[in-house]
Amino acid sequence: MSEILEKAAAALNEKLEGSAFDASAKFDIADLGAIVLDENGARVSDDDADVTMSADADTFEQILSGELNPTGAFMSGKLSIDGDMGVAMKLASVLA
Repeated sequence: MSEILEKAAAALNEKLEGSAFDASAKFDIADLGAIVLDENGARVSDDDADVTMSADADTFEQILSGELNPTGAFMSGKLSIDGDMGVAMKLASVLA
């Protein structure tokens, strides 16, 4: 299991703390693996989710750090979304 993914899951759990995110989402990070977020928090996993967002590691890191807005990443083609767009938008507002 990637140390990068473990650190990212921990950072996502901090961002999700106190939020009302009640759906499931997966970040599929090229060449690293996947992180699933749901009502239980974030964890390294490749479970099915309501929406899957795919990006390279650099893009994911920029989104996580707040340097890159998830919507901007999607509009510029750096982030692809497969599944429930409403869930993706809800997650973007939690991560902002």
